Amino acid sequence: MENLLFVENLSVYFGEKQVVKNIAFQLKKQQILGVVGESGSGKSVTFLAVLKLLSNKAIFEGNVIFENQNLSKLGEKDFQKIRGNQISMIFQEPMSSLNPSLTCGFQVLEILKNHQNLSNKDAKKEVIELFNKVKLPRANEIFNQYPHQISGGQQQRVMIAMAIACKPTILIADEPTTALDVTVQKEIIELLKELQKETKMSIVFISHDLSLVSEISEDVLVMYKGEIVEQGNAKEIFKNPTHNYTKALINSKPSLTKRFKKLPTVKDFINENIELKEYSSVEREAFHQKIYSSKPLLEIKNIATYFNTEKQFFFKNENVVKAVDEVTFNVYEGETLGLVGESGCGKTTLGRTILHLEKATKGSIFYKQNDITTLSKNKLKTFRKEVQIIFQDPFSSLNPRIPVGKAIMEPMKVHGIFKNDKECKKEALQILQKVGLNEAHFYKYPHEFSGGQRQRIGIARTIALRPKLIICDESVSALDVSVQAQVLNLLNSLKEAFGFTYIFISHDLAVVKYMSDQLVVMKQGKIEEIGDADTVYKNPQSSYTKKLIDAIPKGI
Repeated sequence: MENLLFVENLSVYFGEKQVVKNIAFQLKKQQILGVVGESGSGKSVTFLAVLKLLSNKAIFEGNVIFENQNLSKLGEKDFQKIRGNQISMIFQEPMSSLNPSLTCGFQVLEILKNHQNLSNKDAKKEVIELFNKVKLPRANEIFNQYPHQISGGQQQRVMIAMAIACKPTILIADEPTTALDVTVQKEIIELLKELQKETKMSIVFISHDLSLVSEISEDVLVMYKGEIVEQGNAKEIFKNPTHNYTKALINSKPSLTKRFKKLPTVKDFINENIELKEYSSVEREAFHQKIYSSKPLLEIKNIATYFNTEKQFFFKNENVVKAVDEVTFNVYEGETLGLVGESGCGKTTLGRTILHLEKATKGSIFYKQNDITTLSKNKLKTFRKEVQIIFQDPFSSLNPRIPVGKAIMEPMKVHGIFKNDKECKKEALQILQKVGLNEAHFYKYPHEFSGGQRQRIGIARTIALRPKLIICDESVSALDVSVQAQVLNLLNSLKEAFGFTYIFISHDLAVVKYMSDQLVVMKQGKIEEIGDADTVYKNPQSSYTKKLIDAIPKGI
């Protein structure tokens, strides 16, 4: 295949710090090239540099040759004819990339009118055709809807429609499926493959997930600390990785066939300190006999949580959303119960109902044999001390104006656990150490930490009250595979040390299976399937569960 894009000796500096180090690669015509690496590896910066989308503070060196033109020598006016027209980009977060005050159709129409001489009528017709091409349901309706009125998967399809509107030669997809359910992720991957065949464009697919990249890409670049550490055929690299970092990316993801006591991390592979101990079925069975012989810690009996979409005094059937609908299961002390399903299935609402953050429409929740749906304010305060939550986005759940040490001390003060600030601080410092941070971090603010560190702070704040039951709501879904492995290991070690019980909520069935003793699969507010996590994975009874399992990227 003929080369379409040459990148030669590309380096990027932010001040004195070099974030991309003298890299070189080629993109062939009609090729799908995967670029894999964790946050901070330089993969997104590389392609933002190619498109000249970096800030003025960034220093760019090297050459980018596209169709015999050196893009690095072009002025901004000439580059605008190429960017969005011949080379286009899909960004990771559609909600932050789409303008919330403009309709979806208008935003795509605007791009067409900028680059092509079309009338409003013809441009609208073209947008509707694009929406149909990216398999958006009700294309005419979505044209007039705002981004917040459609789902995350639909928002990503609008972004893809924008990116392919001008029939680009190269499409750069930067983490286009990271925040999506596995089933929606699979649909987006299949859609990109179809579009690539139909339009004969080349695609650069950027991700931190090597098994996902191997499903779409022919060739792959592995980036680590601003350098390409391995490149070549995706199948070969996935089967026979040579660099320790590549091995780490493959092995940090929970195995679907083996249950390791501790997931390996990048640091383990780089230091060649790998010890993979398997959790045997005999050990698992003995643990289950122990925990399931006692009374349940939490009993959910026919719980339903309904929302009225119209603000009226009386429910009308057509306006009622049954977020949780007649759900029953038990949680035992020392257990990790996995709660899995696609976005909108009701798993987060169920977690919030257990916490009494949403009022149950009907049914009962028994905690230590007491019905919490009828608790007084004082008893509810005690209950909330014993049942805590770790949120999906630690940054939005931490106050940006107060140091993290004070954020950890805050719940201790609210519940009056210690006599004074001195005792609170001593405990907060010990908790920071337990989650892998140190005393210096006590005085820093949330914005000074990485995503993985912020999640550790969120965990520290949760365990400060020494709860009995912790609800982990998508608490690792936004993290890189290796950072995810570190946080999962941390949760398991804390469970062992303090005897925690977890309800682990996620749309990622591979992660839930690894963490869970019992697995609950939810669909449209109801329990679709429930049972031992390994049994459900090996022998799913529901076609929906099979669909979730089939959608997990399995590599080659």
